[in-house]
Amino acid sequence: MRLRLDLGYDGSDFHGWAKQPELRTVHGVLDEALAVALRLPEPPGLTVAGRTDAGVHARGQVVHSDVPQTAWVENGERLLYRLTGLLPLDVRVRQVEPAPAGFDARFSATSRRYVYRLCDDPVGVDPIRRSDVVWSRRQLDVDAMNDAAAALLGEHDFASFCRWREGASTVRTLRAFGWQRTNEGTIEATVVADAFCHNMVRSIVGACVAVGESRRPPAWVGDVLREVERSSAVLVMPPHGLTLEEVTYPPDDELAERAQAARRFRG
Repeated sequence: MRLRLDLGYDGSDFHGWAKQPELRTVHGVLDEALAVALRLPEPPGLTVAGRTDAGVHARGQVVHSDVPQTAWVENGERLLYRLTGLLPLDVRVRQVEPAPAGFDARFSATSRRYVYRLCDDPVGVDPIRRSDVVWSRRQLDVDAMNDAAAALLGEHDFASFCRWREGASTVRTLRAFGWQRTNEGTIEATVVADAFCHNMVRSIVGACVAVGESRRPPAWVGDVLREVERSSAVLVMPPHGLTLEEVTYPPDDELAERAQAARRFRG
């Protein structure tokens, strides 16, 4: 049977999500804990909604795992309690439940929402927030950054902002991208899309930061978008400022159809 797990983690001490030999990853830690909690002979494997890079955080990550039904029947009632005791403090599973028919954590998702956090205070970042806020040494013009971000909204080929992967499409639909100053003294970019390609969020944020620092005009971001390959002029921002906040899904009766549509190659 398929389980859905909702979780969050501090990515500071992880080498990203994906399991890697000899390295501490979120996938590896969670997969091993799930095997122990369900009394399985080996880790069951996980499929994630959004693979995060080393140092990137998550509050709203979603995964699914296919496990023997007997393991759930025998251990499901205490599974969340056991995971809380087994997992390190930088990973928390908030909910575990049987997934509805057709659910796929990756392909059934309709959107992912990330937030990138900056601080341009001359004295630097509040020490308590140093693990999830990036310091900008220059003052940032938020209005100019919003002008730049507007050029990226909609469906585009984001090849100029993504790390190339053989056989992977770089066409994405960016549904929201906006900047605001918060009462806490940070500057936050909220970015929502159907999906993201590798390094895309940190790259489009980096392009807007160049505008906010007055090193580039707002129209420059649109010029970069029209390039056919990754632009060396775009700075990929540090990973620790980025947090996956939310993954959304359609109603249960539309999950399978959404997954099938998402698997189609977008040229």
